[in-house]
Amino acid sequence: MKKDCIYLDNNATTKVDPLVVEAMLPYFSEFYGNPSSMHAFGGQVGKAVNQARAQVAALLGADESEIIFTSGGTEGDNAAIRAALLAQPEKRHIITSQVEHPAVLAQCKQLESKGYTVTYLSVNRQGQIDLDELEAALTGDTALVSIMYANNETGVVFPIEQIGLRVKEKGALFHVDAVQAVGKIPMNMKTSTIDMLTISGHKIHAPKGIGALYVRRGTRFRPMLIGGGQERGRRSGTPNVPGIIALGKAAELELIHLETATKRERKMRDRLEQTLISKISDCEINGYGSERLPNTTNIGFKYIEGEAILFGLNQYGICASSGSACSSGSLEPSHVLRAMGLPYTILHGSIRFSLCRYTTEDEIDAVIAVMPGIIDRLRALSPFTDDKAAWLQEHEQTLAIK
Repeated sequence: MKKDCIYLDNNATTKVDPLVVEAMLPYFSEFYGNPSSMHAFGGQVGKAVNQARAQVAALLGADESEIIFTSGGTEGDNAAIRAALLAQPEKRHIITSQVEHPAVLAQCKQLESKGYTVTYLSVNRQGQIDLDELEAALTGDTALVSIMYANNETGVVFPIEQIGLRVKEKGALFHVDAVQAVGKIPMNMKTSTIDMLTISGHKIHAPKGIGALYVRRGTRFRPMLIGGGQERGRRSGTPNVPGIIALGKAAELELIHLETATKRERKMRDRLEQTLISKISDCEINGYGSERLPNTTNIGFKYIEGEAILFGLNQYGICASSGSACSSGSLEPSHVLRAMGLPYTILHGSIRFSLCRYTTEDEIDAVIAVMPGIIDRLRALSPFTDDKAAWLQEHEQTLAIK
């Protein structure tokens, strides 16, 4: 199995921090008791779970009692949406955006089939929603507004608190998928308008399969999983103790590194962007002009396919992405970039590089060294050399209508 690579796909998943591994390992073998048990052997595990809850709460600026451990981002998003609707059965309207993660969009599509009305807010070329469109969509029948904190593909950050103020004025609940934002943007739930917020461990150097859902104290919450009444009756099931310990340690480390790591990542990201833009013609930064996550860049290279660029990078041991890892098995263009209205000539040739605190300057140099050659070779093979490929875009739009 190949291990040596330049890994710039951290929005898909991250390396587990060695200190996180060290913290969780004893809970597989030495401290294996059930934290819900009455005996001391299980009780010591319960104390460790509570410590992890406090560590996650500290990262979010929340109270420990407001943290529910989950299996990850998808469960958190689904649980929040379902809980909001179950708590307000008289309301049948949901608002979200066209660029949400599939965990939100697929859930909303299913709810439409059950009689709910869903408004999908549009975004502009910079990937931002229109607050006036949001305000116009809000009604007394709106049960929930679910908007991501930052987009996983472009890194575009939404004006969450401005959105939240409008949502609160209409008496709706506000859920935020913060899977990409946590650890990169300071959080303070005590002063926020957010009612529920989702995080996932494997985006912040914890293992896959563990996450958390913040639920503001006083928010009516109906559980999706029922049974033994764990997590104060809000998420039944024997806790994933090693995962919880890992998430707690990862949250502690993210809080420690947040300021210095984000500055360093932003500096490397900006250098990568600016150098590639200066060295390679006919390319642009998707989402440029909006506030973006410090670790993320999405660059569109005209007239070539993103999958071919990834193949070229892979030959040099460089890992990047052409979109969300949850939907990258499809050759369809990114739903996020489609919603932004990008022309066909750049839509299919967009690549995401996402950094982390382990990314080095030498790795950025390596990408800068090989990218111009990769793009030149692919463009030499491409039948398209200018924007006259518009007929392909028109053909694609015709197929979408059908």
